[in-house]
Amino acid sequence: SVERVANGESTAGDETTASKEEENKTGLVKFGWVKGVLVRCMLNIWGVMLFIRLSWIVGQAGIGLGVIIILLATMVTSITGLSTSAIATNGFVRGGGAYYLISRSLGPEFGGSIGLIFAFANAVAVAMYVVGFAETVVELLKESDTIMVDESNDIRIIGTITVVCLLGISVAGMEWEAKAQVILLVVLLIAIANFFIGTVIPTNNEKKARGFFNYQASIFAENFGPDFRGGEGFFSVFAIFFPAATGILAGANISGDLKDPQGAIPKGTMLAILITTVAYIGVAISSCVVRDATGNINDTVVSGMSCNGSSACNLGYDFSRCRNQPCDYGLMNNFQVMSMVSGFGPLITAGIFSATLSSALASLVSAPKVFQALCKDNVYKGLHFFAKGYGKNNEPIRGYVLTFVIAMAFILIAELNTIAPIISNFFLASYALINFSCFHASYAKSPGWRPAFRYYNMWVSLFGALLCCGVMFVINWWAALITYAIELFLYIYVTYKKPEVNWGSSTQALYYINALDSALALTAVEDHVKNFRPQCIALTGAPMIRPALLDITHTFTKNNGLCICCEVYTGPRKLCVKEMNSGMAKKQAWLTKNKRKAFYAAVAADSFRDGVKSLLQASGLGRMKPNTLVIGFKKDWRNAAASQVENYVGVIHDAFDFDSQIILHIYASTQFKKKQGKGTIDIWWLFDDGGLTILIPYILTIRKKWKNCKLRIFTGGKANRIEEEKLVMASLLSKFRIKFADINIICDINMKPNKESWKFFEEMIEPYRLHESCKDITTAEKLKRETPWKITDAELEAFKEKSYRQVRLNELLQEHSRAANLIVLSLPVARKGVVSDYLYMAWLEILSKNLPPTLMVRGNHKNVLTFYS
Repeated sequence: SVERVANGESTAGDETTASKEEENKTGLVKFGWVKGVLVRCMLNIWGVMLFIRLSWIVGQAGIGLGVIIILLATMVTSITGLSTSAIATNGFVRGGGAYYLISRSLGPEFGGSIGLIFAFANAVAVAMYVVGFAETVVELLKESDTIMVDESNDIRIIGTITVVCLLGISVAGMEWEAKAQVILLVVLLIAIANFFIGTVIPTNNEKKARGFFNYQASIFAENFGPDFRGGEGFFSVFAIFFPAATGILAGANISGDLKDPQGAIPKGTMLAILITTVAYIGVAISSCVVRDATGNINDTVVSGMSCNGSSACNLGYDFSRCRNQPCDYGLMNNFQVMSMVSGFGPLITAGIFSATLSSALASLVSAPKVFQALCKDNVYKGLHFFAKGYGKNNEPIRGYVLTFVIAMAFILIAELNTIAPIISNFFLASYALINFSCFHASYAKSPGWRPAFRYYNMWVSLFGALLCCGVMFVINWWAALITYAIELFLYIYVTYKKPEVNWGSSTQALYYINALDSALALTAVEDHVKNFRPQCIALTGAPMIRPALLDITHTFTKNNGLCICCEVYTGPRKLCVKEMNSGMAKKQAWLTKNKRKAFYAAVAADSFRDGVKSLLQASGLGRMKPNTLVIGFKKDWRNAAASQVENYVGVIHDAFDFDSQIILHIYASTQFKKKQGKGTIDIWWLFDDGGLTILIPYILTIRKKWKNCKLRIFTGGKANRIEEEKLVMASLLSKFRIKFADINIICDINMKPNKESWKFFEEMIEPYRLHESCKDITTAEKLKRETPWKITDAELEAFKEKSYRQVRLNELLQEHSRAANLIVLSLPVARKGVVSDYLYMAWLEILSKNLPPTLMVRGNHKNVLTFYS
């Protein structure tokens, strides 16, 4: 459970304890930092390059540039090692190595993309090391004249047999693999010591004919400068050498099999880099062999011959014919130079076998382990088949088989110099992301970034990431582009699929920092009408219960404004708060899952109205503050308690008191989910509300589902000025660049409605009338006190003209807009405390009677249309 707490995960103590007990029962093998990291990294770094390619690299680049190549590779690996150490000590590290480190730092998108690439690179590395081993065996077969078919096919045959044997060791389990690695390291160390001993043992004529003259200042001077041949250059030689440096993650790749990954990875990795770098430089500067030699002991200098500065000539041998024809010996021609120089040649051969086989074995184990961790996280659902493990160490047998198949495919190429550059870019891409992960986590300044390893710097990590990217391009620009294209494709794929994981990545932390900075920067900017946009509180309750209200709000706020779905809990405070807190995450997750760009907010209050007041005052942050209240029509107002109707109407009044605008949706429908065919949105702009009544439908028409709908404008006017008022309205809309299909000036809004419509309205309000004029004064006063919410005769008479207007307006709406896809209508406003709640609700209902889906809108901000000016 300590491990889970360190990672910020849920502290499921019972589960962890059970897991520990299970580990003890099954005898799970765990390794310390020496056997698990140091030995593994050293063997992987001291790979095939040390014994059969370093001499060729020195021959091509010279001692000076050869050391620079080694140091440049070491710079890349050292910075990456520091970054790896920092990430590995920031929480408990489980299985998966580089994939685990990157995915838990940068998230599944980066981790998933680089995990596949890194696992593939390790699988190809198996082929590289096995081919190196096979080349050495073929050289021995050539010397004894026992070639089976030809050189290339012999490499394929030996490589196939070797990788099958290595697969058997790996499948046998990590215990066997670890024991094999220790034995191989001992052999390797003896072989390296044997080489240095051989450089000081006096040479003989046979070795001199092959270019070996012990330590000579003239040879050192001659070999110091470069002599690139065969189209090679600094970076092409670097590309061939760089895979020698790719073993630094060999220990991290089996992080799940380490006793203490946090302590083992930094210590073992950095010490391995130091020891192996010293060994590589030592071998590079131990220059005792000339670049070209014939191997013929009779090619000695004759008297009177001019040496022209040739060190071999000065030492008594004439290798001048190597200028005109190929020679078989010397740094440039013989890959087995170290074997010739050593005190006892077979030991170098054993060292080559040890180096190549240990590196191949480490890569053969690393690739399936990384791949298994990736598959377990189910980032790529189609690969979950490879997540299954077997045995006490949960061995990825299926991953071993897949790695074997990939390695076999590349072994058939049988060319080490062809395979080496292929994996360089993949490893460099992985190193670049590890360095960037460390930089990103530091830059995000998350309180959760607390690595125990202190010897790192975020800017050095960033430099390391850029250095890796730069080296990728100079090694092979088209391979780098292909690598990035593959990574980008995988990144986009994972982003699109959105795996259901949350690892607390630095990407999330940086999102927060950026959002906070942007919100603070926005706060420093004064409001301007040009930047007005609807930012909505939608009183949806739980968003999945009233999706229609969310659909309409989301239609005009998506990518354009803020949307907060709000819910008010009423009742006993303790129960309300408990229920509210338990559902917050679930309801926000529902919004995310259903691709609704909205927030969910809830409050506990004594009444619905009090809760909405709190939301209107406290929702939002800085300039990201709602300015519009979206509310559904209370369809059950006729049967609801008077207190509920009072609360509902009070919410509308409160919205205006808090300088908010209103959008009221009459009757829930699925209209806003469907793609609209050709039709109209009819706008009845009856009051000057600054333009919100026109702005909302305009925003709808720029959405994909509503783009086929045209705007029709209806507004009041005088019969003798119809054309003039049309021109004025057209000019206004043209100024605001609002396209419209038609403008209609309605002259008879203020006429009395017909008798049938008025009778329907009277019947609607009848149950809520007081009829005080038919009663004596005492009774009337008593009824007023007992039922203050009822509509008095005096009130009805005072607002008779306004009631006529609402009923008449419904007649006009039915006459002109019954076939519209949507009606957007100016919301009538009643003075608080003057118009009774039931009369106001009757106005709203009569307005929308027998009509298509209707929005009633009332703005209170001046000239909001200049948002588009």
